[in-house]
Amino acid sequence: MSSNFDKFQKRRLISSYFSVVLSVFLVLLADDFREKIAMTVFFKKEATDSTFQAFEKELKAAKFPKQFVYVSKEKAAKEHTDIIGEDFLTFLGENPLQNSYDINLKADYVVRDSIARIESHFRKNPMISDIVYDKQLVNLVNDNIKKVSMWILIISRIFAVISFLLINSSLRLSIYANRFIIKTMQM
Repeated sequence: MSSNFDKFQKRRLISSYFSVVLSVFLVLLADDFREKIAMTVFFKKEATDSTFQAFEKELKAAKFPKQFVYVSKEKAAKEHTDIIGEDFLTFLGENPLQNSYDINLKADYVVRDSIARIESHFRKNPMISDIVYDKQLVNLVNDNIKKVSMWILIISRIFAVISFLLINSSLRLSIYANRFIIKTMQM
């Protein structure tokens, strides 16, 4: 009798470990997807080094950036040349690209409302010419995470009901199997 209980406890412990590991894995995966979405802030050509230093100082003080990288127009031109395979600067004569910051936000801030607030805050800076991020990707990731979370919640509720019914029926069977012993103890 005791060995059956020990086996039951071990199975229960293993299933609880599995559910905890699965839920932590899904949360970390969702956060990782959100944090890979980058917001690029482009500066006007008139922006100076002091403008970039002030902006970087503002980013360091803010809560929302996970990481950020300054991309000079020369570095951007080199990256585009590597991607395209041809030096487009020889055709154009000058570098049309702008200095920018690539900002990866923390997962909590990759939500439609938070990004809109961050964008409006950045637009107050007169040296910023444009802010680019994939709005459709943000909406798609958030919608898919909500859908997956909803289905996991539904499935976990179904499993909870099934486990309740199994525990209830196993208790009833155990009581029924030991009914004569229980009757004897009552007398």
